[in-house]
Amino acid sequence: MSYRTLEEEIKVLELGLPPQEGDGFIGGRLDPEEASLVLIPVPWEATVSFGEGTANAPDAIRTSSHQLDVENFHYIKPYTAGIAMLETDKSLHKLSNKARKKALKVIDALENGDINEKALKYVNEASATLNSSVYEKSMEQIKKGKFVAVVGGDHSSPLGLIKALNDTQTESFGILHVDAHHDLREAYEGFTYSHASIFYNVMNECQNVSNLIQIGIRDYSNEEATRMINYGSKGACLYDTLMQSELASGKSLEEVFAPYINQLPQNVYLSIDIDGLEPLNCPNTGTPVPGGLRYGELEHLIFMIVKAGKNIIGFDLCEVGDSADGWDANVGSRVLYQLCGALLASQGKIEYR
Repeated sequence: MSYRTLEEEIKVLELGLPPQEGDGFIGGRLDPEEASLVLIPVPWEATVSFGEGTANAPDAIRTSSHQLDVENFHYIKPYTAGIAMLETDKSLHKLSNKARKKALKVIDALENGDINEKALKYVNEASATLNSSVYEKSMEQIKKGKFVAVVGGDHSSPLGLIKALNDTQTESFGILHVDAHHDLREAYEGFTYSHASIFYNVMNECQNVSNLIQIGIRDYSNEEATRMINYGSKGACLYDTLMQSELASGKSLEEVFAPYINQLPQNVYLSIDIDGLEPLNCPNTGTPVPGGLRYGELEHLIFMIVKAGKNIIGFDLCEVGDSADGWDANVGSRVLYQLCGALLASQGKIEYR
């Protein structure tokens, strides 16, 4: 790819020229060295437990974003701060495909009351390779003074980024997690780094994470609910049923979300699983669940973080499905741009209203 300078990038995006083959996120070709925010695509879905396709999401989102208009209501011209999406690591995609085949053997064995130790070992080692890759890519950008975000892939994808932030932040940070699921299972189906275990691993491996706030949860196990309770002041969850009940009783979004946002420290990491939204916005995600946030509710929640004066230090967007009609990627590209704007506004790189 031939890169542009930030000045060239701004001119091209403001002219609204038709995207060219090979263009990056929002039709950009910005040199990552000139970006404030670097997006790392992670084409991974080794341990998904239902539908497949999320490994293709980073590239599908990149392509879909080419028809996204770059003006935004809340965030004033996010692209002017410099947003660059790295090239997709094809070797990771290839490893994901291999690990997925092995994972299916593990799942088949479990369904027959057996354990395929060899296949399980392969998947866990492959997942460790993924984590190291994302960690190293994240550290490289953080050391250059960049803000970093992960575009998954299944929800195991961002562990390397969260660990990189854990190792580089001078202050503790909280996590705001939107999802249909807690993702607090220990080694789900035997997979140490399962998509269903991301926050179990984060809370065990990242000492600088002060607390975990979850919103939209509506499909979960007793193990996970108990674990959230046992976190005490380090954990809080706005279950979807409670959220819908409070909204139905006449409370505003501000009234419903504020008590949870207020529990977050100054520095916040956002983790958005697209299945936190209503399924009409993500019909081809791996594990869709009835209920969830409307698109506008998620948009408002993210903006409330900015209005509260928090510093968004990084984020991930995961579990976007790959569909023939492109709808999932269409929604995903817009959620991603909202997240970009929110981070850049919270860090004073752009203005907001």
